Amino acid sequence: MATLKLPEVVPSPTEDSERLKKAFQGFGTDEKALISVLGRRNSSQRKQIRETYQQLYNESLIDSLHSELSGDFGTAIILWTYDPAERDARLAKDVLKAKKKGIKHLQVLVEISCASSPNHLMAVRQSYCSLFECSLEEDTESSVSEPLRKLLVSLVSSYRYDKEAVSSEVAKIEAERLHEAISGKQLDHDHIIWILSTRNFFQLRKTFACYRELYGNKIEEDINKCGNGDLESLLTVVVWCIDCPEKHFAKVVRDSIVGWGTDEDSLTRAIVTRAETDMLRVRVEYAQMYKKSLDEDVIGDTSGDYREFLMTLLGREK
Repeated sequence: MATLKLPEVVPSPTEDSERLKKAFQGFGTDEKALISVLGRRNSSQRKQIRETYQQLYNESLIDSLHSELSGDFGTAIILWTYDPAERDARLAKDVLKAKKKGIKHLQVLVEISCASSPNHLMAVRQSYCSLFECSLEEDTESSVSEPLRKLLVSLVSSYRYDKEAVSSEVAKIEAERLHEAISGKQLDHDHIIWILSTRNFFQLRKTFACYRELYGNKIEEDINKCGNGDLESLLTVVVWCIDCPEKHFAKVVRDSIVGWGTDEDSLTRAIVTRAETDMLRVRVEYAQMYKKSLDEDVIGDTSGDYREFLMTLLGREK
């Protein structure tokens, strides 16, 4: 369930393009106009605007945004304006080219692989190849070290059945296999990697539920009992993104704003990538997990045009 709110009457792509062009002209940039147009259009409408802007002015809207904007606001609105598949391909590239790749960074690959549809992952892989002349799988293989490489390569390479097909018998068998590997602290066992990277999400949710029925604990609880290393942490992210992605993104938002300073990159990613899908459920999960309002916490930790843009994506009326 999206938080993005569209106007009752959506202007034509030509009208929107003209308004955006005007926002770039003169002394300074009219950020409010950019928020009003781009912050209230869905992905297909933004695509039409990008194409129309290019036709009208023989220049890229993304390039214009890059030349006119900077800081957290610029980053957020540019990410939003991209086609979703290209946006995720670029997010993945940023992670893979980073010198230090902690769980906070690598979980982006898990989000793309496990918190989106199989068709979206395919589109991201195609976009990645087109943009960077290399496959996402190749870059993951060459950029991530063990013990995380095996899991992540399998996840980004996956193509799952995207319909609801569930077998109780398979769930029981695979819950037992998962438990055997986890009990033996073999978290990179082929059974774990294969099950998590190939089964459809509905089947996996049934398997996770069966695991709890059989062994009395959630699967992520038993994973965490194996230790506090990177593989344990990443596998927990995998389970959450498959079983309850809104819980994962609620945690991403919370982690980005607690403590000293704000992790704007993580906050931006969570809101920009979920505003058109399940941010309403993220908001509910956030309130249940932290007994706080997601909107109020974001308002309290951001400012200026950056805050206004995020709150526009969150559907908050002025």
